[in-house]
Amino acid sequence: MPTMLERDDNETEYEVNEWMRFGLRLGVSTALHPFEYAKVLMQIGFEPIAPVPGRTLFGNPTMILPNVFQYAAYIKQVDGFAGCFRGLSAKILGNLLSAHYSERIADELGLEACEGKRGKKKDDRVESELDDDDDGVALDDKFKKQLKRNLVVHTAGVIISQPFHVISIRMMAQFVGRERIYSGLWQSIREIWTQDGLFGFFTGFVPRLLCDLGCLVISSSATYLASKYLIREAEGRVYFSSISQFVVSSMFYPYHVVSTCMIVNGSRLRAGSLPNMEPYRDWRDCYAKLRAAGNHKRGNSLFFRYSASRPTKMSPAGAGYAPYPELKKF
Repeated sequence: MPTMLERDDNETEYEVNEWMRFGLRLGVSTALHPFEYAKVLMQIGFEPIAPVPGRTLFGNPTMILPNVFQYAAYIKQVDGFAGCFRGLSAKILGNLLSAHYSERIADELGLEACEGKRGKKKDDRVESELDDDDDGVALDDKFKKQLKRNLVVHTAGVIISQPFHVISIRMMAQFVGRERIYSGLWQSIREIWTQDGLFGFFTGFVPRLLCDLGCLVISSSATYLASKYLIREAEGRVYFSSISQFVVSSMFYPYHVVSTCMIVNGSRLRAGSLPNMEPYRDWRDCYAKLRAAGNHKRGNSLFFRYSASRPTKMSPAGAGYAPYPELKKF
């Protein structure tokens, strides 16, 4: 049995490690933000660069759209290096508040994280909490306990971060019409409050929450079942969990696109208004129309992007397509 002092040390070590991991993720997220920026513009259907004739991996003729690197290079060409990080400040603030308060909410509700063999808390990955020597009963109990906590943490995290997520997406969507409506955090808050009220900060919330919780429940359940009946080695569980998360996230990706479109739709931005984007009654209407047009997976492929025909362009200049940018170092 660990002493009280050992438990306090374990708690402190766990918290320090968690913040170090969060800081690392934050640094990586910052470095990759230009590509996330490009992906957001892809999701709302903005294609400023003309597709070129080419062939698919199977040799079929098609029209090839620019990959994420060429897209990010175009953003840099138009707005400069600093312009590639538009919307980053709101995203970081939302992530910080979400990471801190979502865990505290789970703790206040008495949903403690599972402990490992040495009394240390585990992270929220199911595969890390299932030890090799767990019997069926212990494994079932750990899975249920951790899944309950994760559902609360993820739900609270989405609720807390959604207003900042909305601001970040709209800041990036301004690239289409060259607006400056969402230039700063306070100006963005005032704009959303004036135009849409409180509910404006939660546009696109439902599909984003469904995407997050759906990925969590299905990938966690798949990892749990595989760990219980098929895989006993810890390394194999880690690999299986990573694969299952990738597959499930691909399944729920259309909800990510719907959330992004709903955030922009109906705003004063050109990107969310006719003729660039048709109006949607709600997120279900948005999903149905995107799926019917085959646009529900826009931005899913970042490297091999194909277009069956010449896309309708939303151009900041209003006339003509931009040439393919040369790939240079940032």
